[in-house]
Formats: sequence, C-alpha cells, structure tokens
Amino acid sequence: MRPLLSALSLLACAGLMAMAWPQDAPTTEPTDEPTRLVDLDAARPMHWRISWTEDPARQATFSWSTAVETESNRVRLFGEDGVERTVDAVRSAQFTRSGSDAEDVPDGWYHHARVTDLVPGTRYNFLLESDGAASRPLWFRTAPVGDEPYALLYGGDSRSGLVDRQRMNRLIATELAASPDVLAFVHGGDYVYNGKLWAQWRDWLDHHELCTTPDGRVLPVVPTRGNHDGGPLFDEVWDTPGEEGQNWYGVELPLGLELLTLNTNVSHAGDQLKWLRAELKERRPRTRWLLCQYHRPASPAVKAAGAAREAWVPWFEQHDVDLVFESDGHALKRTAPIRDESIDETGVVYLGEGGLGVPQRVPYSRRWYLQEPGMSGRGHHLTLLEVTAETLRARTFGYPVDED
Repeated sequence: MRPLLSALSLLACAGLMAMAWPQDAPTTEPTDEPTRLVDLDAARPMHWRISWTEDPARQATFSWSTAVETESNRVRLFGEDGVERTVDAVRSAQFTRSGSDAEDVPDGWYHHARVTDLVPGTRYNFLLESDGAASRPLWFRTAPVGDEPYALLYGGDSRSGLVDRQRMNRLIATELAASPDVLAFVHGGDYVYNGKLWAQWRDWLDHHELCTTPDGRVLPVVPTRGNHDGGPLFDEVWDTPGEEGQNWYGVELPLGLELLTLNTNVSHAGDQLKWLRAELKERRPRTRWLLCQYHRPASPAVKAAGAAREAWVPWFEQHDVDLVFESDGHALKRTAPIRDESIDETGVVYLGEGGLGVPQRVPYSRRWYLQEPGMSGRGHHLTLLEVTAETLRARTFGYPVDED
C-alpha cells in the first residue's frame, strides 16, 4: 500500500476549475452542422480511427467507413525503414440502421483491419484503401517499451452539444495531439445520445476526423461503452473491444502502466466481477501503475453513485489501484484519495466526469470526497495524464462555461 498523493498531483491553476484554457480560439468556427465530406468519392475511406485493446506496442485495429459497399479494403503501412506492408480488412459490413433513423440519412459501411507484429515506439505512415480509392496520407505511433515519459488524453461524454464537441476535437488536433509525448486518447463513453441511431454515429464519426492533426497524425482510442451507447453500433464502430456482449478488456501501456476498461451497462457482478478480480490480482504485482476506466461513476460529482461503488471499489482498494477514470456526470471532478469511505492518502483517486462537448451540470461540491485535495467545477475539458517512472501528473485543459 502506497500513499497516492505522493504519486498523483493535479496542477492547481487559477480558479476553481484548475484548468488551463487555450489562449486563442480555434481558427475555424464550429457549427451545428456535421462536417460532411461531400467532395469525396463514394468508395473513398473516411471516418478513420485506430483502437488499442490489448498490446499497443505491437498491435492496432485500423477502422474506416465508406458510403457504398466495397470489395477490396486494406491498410497500407510504411514503417521508418521504408518497407511497405499491406493488411486486408477482416471485417466489413453495413452499419446497422434503426427504424428511427431518418430516411434521408445515407447508408454507411465499416471496415476493420487488425494489424499485428508492429515495431514498438515507431512512426507508421499509412493509407486506407477501398476499391482502389485512398484516404489522405495519415500516420500514428506505436507505444514504446522503454522508460521514456509519455502522456495519455482522457475525456468522456460527447453525445450532445455539436459546437462544443467540434471545439474539443479541434483542441485535441491543434494543442494536444501535436505533442509527440501524447500516445492515445482514452474515451470514457457516451459518444452519441442514442447509440442505436446510425445518423448520430455518422455525425460523431464526421466530427472525430477533426481530432486529426494538420500533418495527419491519428491518436489511437481506448474506447469505453457509455450508457447512451447501447445497441450494435458501438461494436461496429470499434470492432467489438473485449468479447461480444461484454466490452471489458485490459491494455498494457509503457512504464508498467496497465489500464482495465470496464462496462457499467451490464452486470457489475458475475463474469465481469470475476474477470476484474482475476486481472487485479494478476496485474498488481507486476505493474508500476494500475488504472481503471468505466462510464458511470462510483464517486460522482453530480448523480447518485453507480453500482461500481459496492461491486468494484472494495477490490480497487484491496489491490491499491492508482487512479480511476469516470465520466457520465457532465462536470469536472477529482476526488480526494478514498479508502473505506474516508479520505486516506493511501486511497484511490477518481478523476473525470465528462466534458467533451456535452452541456455542463453544476456539481455537488460539498460532497466529502470533493473537498481538498479534491475539487469540482464546470467546463468542457480533457485531462492530460503525464506518466513517468515516479509520478502520475494530471493537467486539465478545456473551455469554461458561463456560470448560471
């Protein structure tokens, strides 16, 4: 058991929010309209995305969409040695439409290419191709295996507020993903309001392209299913992270950091709890940093506590989990370290609550676990988690909201 406060610090900036606000607004003003790719050919890949669900140093899933059904779908990768490698998509099908989808919403097809045997800590340029039509030139970086520091982005709840969702995605592209230290985007769920509607996922995928840096860098995503992400489309967008019907899994990141993603939309007991207990027991002795993420919070700033408080928190505390990411509340929070329902420097810190564009709520800032060294506030936000061998340091970036 180790004091978490010596390992995890939230930098205190001016004001209650403890946030670093960009000095300049985005150069292109967001709109309430989706970002349409109307000039592209029907078969040309769009909606590019990369997901990490196991070994990000050596594996990645490349995913994209097309507006028509295509027969030949592949990703072409170019490593730093200049050698080209081609990997065919192993899963392609039409996105599921709901009876509630508007008739004038065009269909879409998804494609997933699962790439293995990548070289750790390597930049890969890549092109996505469908029936000979190619995406723009893009690139990403695999996770390293050495001891160099790095950072992760964390945020959740982009289901509504199209203007602010675009603003946050542009913040990623222009201010955060431009840093070579940032490896991935850990997303806490609630991508859309109604997860069964293809029309809403199509809009989200259009907007997700805005996270691409001007020079074509794509940040891999570690996805979580939120309570608004019901239905088959989440698995169609992200190639079913974890086993079908479960969506819980573990990712090994550099510097001995391991991240367990859980699903608060299914039973917190049964198979999921059995898996969590086994993973915590196995991973804690070998890891430097042990983190968890899921959607509905155990230590909320706005709502009542979810089932995770009774089902999972005792196991987090027993195995000295270092940090837990939570979303769902539509506010900003960082709890004091908690153990046995009390503030304890050896306890678990819960961070996040959701601010990727969704309208912000007023947190219940008098809750005992939000007192110093905890905090709460309002603002569209992303957390930058900086990882070294000795420390985890969280800094929060975003845009303030008008106080009521």
